[in-house]
Amino acid sequence: MPRLQHAVRVSDVLDRVVTAVCVGFLLVMLGISFTGFFYTLVSGASLSWTYSLARLFIPWIGLLSITVAFKRGEHIAMTSLLNVMPAPVISVLRLVNRAVLLLFSILLMWYGWKYLDNSTDYYMVSDQIQIHSAWVAASLPVTGLIMLIHTLTADDAADAAPAFGLAELEAADKPKGND
Repeated sequence: MPRLQHAVRVSDVLDRVVTAVCVGFLLVMLGISFTGFFYTLVSGASLSWTYSLARLFIPWIGLLSITVAFKRGEHIAMTSLLNVMPAPVISVLRLVNRAVLLLFSILLMWYGWKYLDNSTDYYMVSDQIQIHSAWVAASLPVTGLIMLIHTLTADDAADAAPAFGLAELEAADKPKGND
């Protein structure tokens, strides 16, 4: 069991790091955008590179945010559908969910790596600023790897429950007291 606990700890630390990276990327993106806005406000001219540079952070923020939401069980829940299903069906759906997530993570890594490997272009942000397309392409396999780690370390009973809205189901089944 210590091995599994270590893996869960790695997943938890990774989640905190990814959250901080997402916040950092968002702040950098906003900083670039505000720089362009204030420059236009003060000088009356616009900087041609601010929008082009800021948008290169969008794939990273979007894809990494998926892993953060998944880790916290804040993705789409199908509570209404599960309310009418028996417990054995819900258990099977947990396994199917885990298998689909593992497959998705592996495919994201596989095809993301192929896309990254074939990325040879440069984004021309301005005459002086060029960003290799590998910057954007790298977000795919990295996200796949993080999803794989979170999926492999998820506890079926605890972490998979929010994915299916089971926490709400369990709360609804508890008798309400006259407090």
